Formats: sequence, C-alpha cells, structure tokens
Amino acid sequence: MTYNETIDYLFNCAPLFQQVGSGAYKAGLDTTILLDAHFGHPHRKFRTIHIAGTNGKGSCSHTIAAILQSAGYKVGLYTSPHLIDFRERIRVNGETISKEYIVDFVEKEKMFFEPLAPSFFELTTALAFKYFAEQEVDVAVIEVGLGGRLDCTNIISPDACIITNISHDHTQFLGNTLEQIAAEKAGIIKPGTPVIIGETTSETEKVFTEKAQKENAPVFFAEQKRPLTDATHTANGFKYNTALYGTIDGELAGDYQIKNTNTILTAIPVLVNKGYKIDEQAIRKGFANVTSLTGLMGRWQTISRNPHVICDAGHNTGGIVHIVKQLSEREYKTLRIVFGMVNDKDISSVLAMLPQKAEYYFTQASVKRAMQHWELKKLAAKFNLHGYSYPSVSEALEAAKSDATPEDLIFVGGSCFIVADLLATIRPEN
Repeated sequence: MTYNETIDYLFNCAPLFQQVGSGAYKAGLDTTILLDAHFGHPHRKFRTIHIAGTNGKGSCSHTIAAILQSAGYKVGLYTSPHLIDFRERIRVNGETISKEYIVDFVEKEKMFFEPLAPSFFELTTALAFKYFAEQEVDVAVIEVGLGGRLDCTNIISPDACIITNISHDHTQFLGNTLEQIAAEKAGIIKPGTPVIIGETTSETEKVFTEKAQKENAPVFFAEQKRPLTDATHTANGFKYNTALYGTIDGELAGDYQIKNTNTILTAIPVLVNKGYKIDEQAIRKGFANVTSLTGLMGRWQTISRNPHVICDAGHNTGGIVHIVKQLSEREYKTLRIVFGMVNDKDISSVLAMLPQKAEYYFTQASVKRAMQHWELKKLAAKFNLHGYSYPSVSEALEAAKSDATPEDLIFVGGSCFIVADLLATIRPEN
C-alpha cells in the first residue's frame, strides 16, 4: 500500500474520533494492554511525562518537549489531533514519523490487530510507543487523548503528571460536572508520582488533593507556586518575568499561554528533582523556539499581515473565553470572524461568548462532525451574531479577505478542524 492508502485504511479500519465523534470512542484499557504486550511493552524502554487537561495540554506538551530537546535529550512527542497530516501526532526531536514506517507497521501487524477491532487512538498509541522505543528516545512527552483514567495512554509509568485545567468538554464521556471531569483527568495520577496542577476551581481542587493523597503522590499547584511573576505582550509573543530564571521570551502569543507558562515553570523544578538536567539556557531556547523545534501550529498563529489574519484552535468555552478577551484588546476598524464548530460541542454557550460587534463568515470543516454552515448561521442569529455562510473554510476566508480593509482583523477559529482546513490551504500535505 502507498502511504495515502495506508492512512485511508486506518481511518476506515479504526474510525477516527475527530471525523465521526462518539462512534469512534472506546473506553477502557483492555485492547491497549493486548497491543502493548504484543509489541513487548515498548513504553517501558523510555522515560515519560504525562499531560492531561481540558485546554492547554497541547501547548504545554510541545513547550516541555522543546525545552527537553534544548537540554540535549532525544525527545518523543505524542499529541492529538493532527491538523494537516497524521504524522504530526508522532515526532522525535520535532521530526515526524516517516511515511514508510507507518506503511510497514500496518502491513506487518494488521493480521494481529484487525481481530481486536482497536479504536484509531488505541492503534495510534501502540504505533507511537513502538516507534519511540525503536528510535531509542530518552524521554517521551505523552498527551492524553481524552479524559485520563480510561485513556489508552494511561498504561505508562511517568516521571511526572501534569493536569493543565478543567472545564466542560466531552461531557458525554467524562461527566456533566467539573468534579466528574476532574476525577477522570485525575485518573492519570500514579502512586508516588509527582503531579502538577495548572489551574483549579473550588470544585476541582479537592478532587486532585484527595486523589494525590490516596496515591501518596506529591502535588504542586501552579497557582499557589506562582513561578511566573509577570507577563507582557511583545511584537513576537510574550516577555515573561519569572521567580527562578529571570526574564524569558515566549514565542507563543495567545493570552492563555500565560497560564500554560505558569504550569510549565512549576513543572521544571519537579523534573530537575527527578534527575533531568535542564539548565536556564535550555528553558530560554525552548520557550523562544517552540514552533521550529516541535512543529506546533494553530495557537494564535498569524497567517498573513495584509490582510491581518490570525487563527486559533480553541474550541470550547474554556478556550474561547481567552480568545474573545484577546480579540477585544486588539486595535482594528472591523473584526471579521470566520467561524465554525463541530456538532457535539456546547455550541450555544460558545456563541453566547462571541462579540456581537463583528462581521461573521459562518462555515464548516471538512469532517462529518461539522455543524452545517447554514444551521450555525441560523443559531448564531439568536445571539445577535450576523453575517453570511459558506460551505468551506477557503470560501469563507476569501470572502472575509475581499471585504477587509488594511485596518481590519480577520480571525479564523471555533474548531481545530476549521484551523486544519485553513492551514491545509496554505501549507499542503507533502
């Protein structure tokens, strides 16, 4: 099979959650454990850091990987979802897994895994762990796919666990209350393993504290530690003043990166205490070069300057609140928003947060879960959000560009799949 044929096979053999939603979700670790045993428990051959949370876990994963790379480690990075190409999910020192390796894996192993009927994420996780072991990585930064307790990444025994924050998302799987969602995320806390908590609420803090006590796991609350003392915008991101490392330049520009940075700076001394050799130079280099070191895309990313186009993959209330705030602080004549969502999100809550003084270009991503553009436009009108609708992201963006003056700002978002379609038009898969 060719690479494209192999990817099509994987998508059809093991349905992809980002395409079809709940029909692809498979709770429990039974299949993961069988796959892991078949491949010789590859995750035991390298150190790991496990990262969960509703928002921010992707940025934290990439930044920590960038710092470890800068410190001289050979670093595996496993994240999801991908935006343009499946290979984005599995990287070693920023380089994506090869097409040949994926084709070879499927051709050699499908006779074993087909009878197990694994989910796409179960199979992808097994592939990633096998690849990292064969690449002899020193450490792998592993991002949880969904939840934590029953996520198939939860077979690892990490050096540290990080839980960025908790908000309402994937409630059909994780529960309807913050306490229920926190309990699922807290499922990654392991006996005696330090855990760093980025943000808490009165409902979630007690969940984490009780779980950590039960597991005899040291717990570090970033909001209490406050290693980040101040943050100011620069032309290229942020300038961070820190308690331990002086002033650090951060490349990632979204306002939500302030909280992510506080979480990461809390985690670094914990990793050092676990034996990692991370000096100040590595920290500075990692924060300043995340995208080039790890390939991160879609986080308050500037697409063009004329017209000024920014995209962000925030897709739930916890992420959108920061985006709306940051948009309100920008200077522009007219704000033009290219917007779409998937149909299993809390769409009404998100729409209620969006600025009414903006021109909207409602659209839909090229995934089955996408809400129809005309349906989204109709629902948005109930929240006094008005504009036109377009069947594709490229058509919506072209309309926004056509209407824009040099003083306008165009924002593209609402879903990581909207951002994926945007990026695919400017950076085609190779």
